[in-house]
Amino acid sequence: MRPYETNPSAIYAQSFATVQAEARLERFPTALHPIITRLIHSCGMVEIADRLAFTNDVVFAGHHALQSGAPILCDCEMVGAGIIRRYLPNNNEVIVTLNDPRTPDHAQQIGNTRSAAAVEFWEPHIEGAVVAVGNAPTALFHLLDLIDQGFPKPAAILGFPVGFVGAAESKAELAANPRGVDFITLRGRKGGSAMASAAVNALAAGLPEIAND
Repeated sequence: MRPYETNPSAIYAQSFATVQAEARLERFPTALHPIITRLIHSCGMVEIADRLAFTNDVVFAGHHALQSGAPILCDCEMVGAGIIRRYLPNNNEVIVTLNDPRTPDHAQQIGNTRSAAAVEFWEPHIEGAVVAVGNAPTALFHLLDLIDQGFPKPAAILGFPVGFVGAAESKAELAANPRGVDFITLRGRKGGSAMASAAVNALAAGLPEIAND
């Protein structure tokens, strides 16, 4: 067996130092460094930095929303599971409506996926909330469509749906017209729940202190 690092603090320090050295973070606004670092750390791919699209105020908007007690709306349970609850600054509620018992019937009624139908049940919570999409392109597409129809706007959209059908297109739509909402997304097919929850964790807590030593 080859030797490997076993000290958690050292693993964190080396990981974040590698990201900082290889991702050329200086080309991004300083406020975005923690969220970009966590996104890269979540997938092990430094090159995703080249594909990010964002508004410069997304970190401020998302962090302020969490500090104010806003909920986090997730498109799937995996995103919710990846959010580190102890990081949340105001006991923020993490809401996932995908498995709401009303969702399957509502999906049939609107002629869309369960993920899209579940977004409609966000309405009582979404104004000023943080939205984290890490799985379904249809959830992001439908959210944008609902906003066009007058749906309340969240404070920030963290858009990381993944896959071969609709993922790149839904994120391109968000980047091209964010409907006045601050956002960060990853262009193309790549994404996933780990990225979405990593973005939430960055908004909530930045980077571990060890990474700044």
